[in-house]
Amino acid sequence: MNPIVLIPARMASTRLPGKPLAEIAGRPMIVAVLERAREARFPRIAVAAAEPEICEAVIAAGGEAVLTRADHPSGSDRIFEALQALDPDGRHDAVINLQGDLPTLEPEAIRAVAAALETSGADIATLAAPCAEEDRDNPNVVKAVVSLTEDAVTGRALYFTRATAPYGAGPLYHHIGIYAYRRAALERFVALPPSPLETREKLEQLRALEAGMTIAVAIVGGVPLGVDTPHDLEKARALLAERMSS
Repeated sequence: MNPIVLIPARMASTRLPGKPLAEIAGRPMIVAVLERAREARFPRIAVAAAEPEICEAVIAAGGEAVLTRADHPSGSDRIFEALQALDPDGRHDAVINLQGDLPTLEPEAIRAVAAALETSGADIATLAAPCAEEDRDNPNVVKAVVSLTEDAVTGRALYFTRATAPYGAGPLYHHIGIYAYRRAALERFVALPPSPLETREKLEQLRALEAGMTIAVAIVGGVPLGVDTPHDLEKARALLAERMSS
């Protein structure tokens, strides 16, 4: 496969306005995420930006960026526009949608989602990690209900939910919102209307399952820190400072 990593980013975060340009370890957060993708050694990485100032920050750091419409309803729609602009000839047959608020993400996680897509034959791949005990009943923590293969590190998504599922004894899996799409699957996905379960659970990936698309899941060791609030930002700054000093 010949994947492209696309990182959607917009300034209009409700809880942390201007989030992509928030300073972490002396550089904008979007640049820190770009560096994580570079560490994963993918051949092409670009930022799909809703505002010119994000593009300017990425280009100043030696990265590639494309300006997209500001009114996209989701990151999936944004990366599809970027893909069409950056690769109109279809050289990239897979797309990794990497969230722009994961500055401490381990590069191995990005490689894991790409590998899951390639080896599974699924339309889409994503990640999950064992759910912490304190998060089992937290509706803000999305659970992936996964039919695991014998190796217990890969599987097929049966459902995603904010409820505590599946019922009974055994592990729960915390969904991590990083996706890899086959190019044709991304094109099909963004053309679908929102589905009933997607609307009910407020989980975009349910649209794919309701349409009969397959989602592979790779199980990784931990959940990366997503930066959504000023408190998260301070934690990310501390983590990266510790990483750089070690």
